[in-house]
Amino acid sequence: MEKIVDARGKNCPIPVIMTKKALEEIEEGKILVMVDNETAKENVSKYAKNAGCEVAVEAKEGEFHMNIYKKKTVINEKSDSYIVVITSDKFGEGDEKLGKILMKSFIISLKEQNKKPEGIIFINNGVKLTTEGSEVIEDLKELMGMGVDIISCGTCLDFYGVKEKLLVGSVSNMYSIAEKMTTLRVVKV
Repeated sequence: MEKIVDARGKNCPIPVIMTKKALEEIEEGKILVMVDNETAKENVSKYAKNAGCEVAVEAKEGEFHMNIYKKKTVINEKSDSYIVVITSDKFGEGDEKLGKILMKSFIISLKEQNKKPEGIIFINNGVKLTTEGSEVIEDLKELMGMGVDIISCGTCLDFYGVKEKLLVGSVSNMYSIAEKMTTLRVVKV
């Protein structure tokens, strides 16, 4: 029997949490997740794909029905995987100009590391590095091309009024960010 998750009328991160719980209840198979807004559709789809599931989305009269297919998986420990969390558009405290120079140098240096981070998460003032006017956009695009996931906090982008100015990476929610931060080694900048 197909499991159904009715997350219509729920704000994020609730649809993601409901989907996560439904996926945890099955070893393999299909669940149907119903949401009624674009943000929930994007966040649930992204979560399911990151969890190794296949996702098929169908739009139906202002709603989205997502068929999520979970396959039996073998747990793969990624003990050497890490993410970088950037909380400011400057590196360190002190002189602002120096902090911006150091941040650019840090991001350039990440491109040269033998072991690249699995992702870079930008939160709080750090989201400004992924938006119009940032001096590191091209460097972040290169990192994306190398397989590094570039993630900006949607709440932070909204708070600073720069969501429409995002030039690189994807928008995520605090649930997904917290999940990455609790499952991978974190390097905080």
